[in-house]
This record gives sequence, structure tokens and C-alpha cells, in this order.
Amino acid sequence: MQQNNNKQNLSDSNNYHRVIILGGGFAGLGAAIKLKEMGIDDFVLLEKAKELGGVWRENTYPGCACDVPSALYSYSFEQNPAWSRVFAPQAEIKEYLFNVADKYKIMPHVKLEHEALTAKWSDAEQCWIIQTNQGEFRSQFAIMACGPMHEPVMPDIHGIESFTGEIFHSSRWRHDIDLTGKRVAVIGTGASAIQFVPQIQPQVKQLTVFQRTAQWILPKSDMPLLAPVRAMFKLLPLTQQLMRGSVYGIFETINGGIQSPAAMMQFQKLAKWHLNFHIKDAALREKLTPNFIIGCKRILQSNNWYPALAQKNVDVIASGLSKIEGNTLIASNGEQCEADIIILGTGFEIANPPIASRVYNRFNQKMSDVWQGSAEGYLGTMVEGCPNGFLMFGPNIAVSSSAFIIIEAQLTYIMSAIKQALELGIQTIEPEPEITRKYNEKVQTALQKTVWNKGGCHSYFIDKNGRNSTVWPWTTFRLKQKLKHFDLKEYLIDYRPEKSHDSTGVK
Repeated sequence: MQQNNNKQNLSDSNNYHRVIILGGGFAGLGAAIKLKEMGIDDFVLLEKAKELGGVWRENTYPGCACDVPSALYSYSFEQNPAWSRVFAPQAEIKEYLFNVADKYKIMPHVKLEHEALTAKWSDAEQCWIIQTNQGEFRSQFAIMACGPMHEPVMPDIHGIESFTGEIFHSSRWRHDIDLTGKRVAVIGTGASAIQFVPQIQPQVKQLTVFQRTAQWILPKSDMPLLAPVRAMFKLLPLTQQLMRGSVYGIFETINGGIQSPAAMMQFQKLAKWHLNFHIKDAALREKLTPNFIIGCKRILQSNNWYPALAQKNVDVIASGLSKIEGNTLIASNGEQCEADIIILGTGFEIANPPIASRVYNRFNQKMSDVWQGSAEGYLGTMVEGCPNGFLMFGPNIAVSSSAFIIIEAQLTYIMSAIKQALELGIQTIEPEPEITRKYNEKVQTALQKTVWNKGGCHSYFIDKNGRNSTVWPWTTFRLKQKLKHFDLKEYLIDYRPEKSHDSTGVK
């Protein structure tokens, strides 16, 4: 798809809008679609990059693909019968996003290469003021759809500046670097590493994987979707909906098991069989056996991770990287290796959303300073002191299935809020402090008995204060029911007349 030139989309002089969306991934695109469906055309989507795409623009490493079946990792209202595999590769997912943006005519509302530097609520002007690298924008409502998976975690490794070779993060893959015949060190064994390691293993001379924590890996039920299947999905859309429902049911079963550590043991038996089947070397098998209950960390799926690690040119160091001296990498347990290239598979800032350092509340306090490492909000969508500000993928709303479950549930809730505000003449909506406090107490109490908290691991679900600020502790069905309608009684409402910007933005 040919992306539009952002400088031609909207007049720079028209910098006030009913709604501003920050971020052009699936969450931001979905918000734009739902606003148009509701008859609101006075909105702009600000995207920092040269094209839309979000996480699927940033991640282009070899083997990059979805780890949720594409029947579920897509909009429920816009199914794609043309997926080539059960788990679609990165390029297809990005193309799907572009096609959806074109179909729903979103690009005229998009300003590319507009990075939000700060987003501040002004009580004086009763609006959000968004400062970008290309000017200032104002809006009554702001939907912050930046997502957590675009700011890579860059580990603080002693002596890293002395490394004489190339070093890069997997989400900033250096396609200009030829790995053929090189000694490569990979730091991390998470969701990205288990995809790119099997792809680069045959190319490199020696591959050393630094594994701080072993991961439970389930078999991945991936396969090509042949032409007759794709034709069936296109001619009989109900068949793809049935597949989507089946996948959803499987993930809900796993999610239900996570509520109880004992219930996860059946899945752990499958993961243990998977490990034993592929890894025959006893010493390597011991290194790769986790010491926590499956589900405590994100459950990973791969059919080629273990076979890759079993190859003769691969060495697994069961320890984190401690320091670097020139081309020598030294692990915390004292083991060493030589490397020409270091690839960081160290993930993203999940429990500490990057957008929080750019959002300021009505008291001119930075959201990250208010949270102090432990994010809190109401229903993962609104935060105290931030009127009319909606946060996609906010605190304690992550689920173990598809991000689209969260996206569509939150957008239903947000559109309900905006619709009521415009119909009833509401100027501002803000979470009620006591209701918010009780809600967060209830969330944390529910999390205490789950595998996420009691599984015996330290994961990115847990923030620096030891609090689970990430996960929704109940079923996704309950999430969707709770976000089905925006209940004004749970919020502080200001009906004062608008002081400026006489534009409804509604047809």
C-alpha cells in the first residue's frame, strides 16, 4: 500500500480536533475506524514514523511472526481470508493493517512523522495540548494508543562500550549486517529470540545464547493455509468465524488454568514432553528446564527452537551476561565466549509504559512520576487526574490471548464514553478516586492466587516494586462485559459549557 504524505492530510492551521489519537498500530487504527463509524470526522491520528504499522513495522527480524493464530489476531469486524499460514508472518500482518486503513479511508486523518513529545491536560483551556516535533495540537479527547512494545529494553552491561563488533536489538534488526560465518551472541530467550535464533543458526559459525531464565515452550500448531482453505474462508466467512471461536475457546481454557497453579500442570506436562522429545543431551535438557510453573511467564510456542539449540554450532550459557571485555563476553556464572556480533533479544518496557513519561495530568505531574513504577488506572483505560484521556493497553488489562480482544473491548468502552459526552453536553470525564482505589485493591487481591503472581518466576508482568501492574486477573468474557458500556456513575463528570472551540465534530 502506498502511504499518504502526512503534510497533505490536514491543514497545519487547523490544530484543534474533537479527538486526537496517538499511535498508528492496530489500536490507533481501530480507534479511527470506530470514530468514523460513530459519525465523528473531526479527529487526527498522529504517528511518529513514516508509515503506520506499530509493532509490525518495528519488528522485521528473521522469522518474525504472530504467536497467536491469525484468525484471532485480527479485527472481528474485518477478517482476512487470505492468511498464508495459521500464524501469519510479519509482512502479511503489516499488509493487513495497511489494507484495513485503505478500506476504511483512514489515511486522510493521519499525520505521519508527527511524534508526540508531550501530552498535557489544560484546565484553563479544557483540552489536551499535544506537543509534537512538527507543532502543537489540541483536542477535547485524547486516545493514547502507543502500546508498550515499541521501546526496546537496552540492558546496562558493564563494558559494553568496549565491544569492537556490531550490537543491535532484535526490534531494530540490522539487515545490512551479514551474519554468515560470524560468531554471534544472543542475549535473551523470550518471544523474539525463539523466532529469530532458528533462522540465523544455520548461517553463523558459532551461536552462543545467554539464557538468564529457561522458558516453557509449547509445540506450535502452525501450518500453511492451502488455497482451498483460503477459498472456503472467502466464500463462507462463517467457517473462519468458527475457527476464530475455536481458537478463542482454547486460549480461554489456558487463561482459566492460570487462575490456579495446580490447573496448569497439564500444560506443563505437554511442555516437558516437548523438551524431552527434542533435547536428548541430559546437560542441555537440564539447562532448558524451567524452575517455575508454566504460565508464570508468557507461554511461548515453537517447533524449531529446541532443534536449533541442539545443533553443534550452538552453545547455551544458563546465565545472564555480566560484562564485556573487548570481544569477550563474560556471564554471571563465569562462563565466557568470543563474539563478533551481539543481538539483544531483551524485550520491551511492558510494566512501565513509555507513553507515561510524556503524559502530564491536570496538576502538571508526569504520569510516570505519579505511578512511581506501579501503574494504576480504572479498568485499564482511564487514569485519575487525566480528564478525557483514554489509555489503550493501560494498567492491568493485558490478557493471555489476543491483543485484539483488549483493543475491541476498550474501543467499545471509549466510544460509549465519547458518545455520551457529546450527547449530554459533558465537558470532562475523570475517574472517581475512591472507586478507582477499591477497583485496584480488588484487582491485586484477585491476582494474588494466580500463576502470574504465585508461579515462582520474575516476569515482565511484575513491576520494579514487585507489583503486578500488567495483567487482567479474570476471564476475557468478564473484561468484555465490564467494558460493554461506559457507566457515568463511576466517574467525575463536569457539565460546564465549552469555553472555546465551537466544533462538535459530529455529523
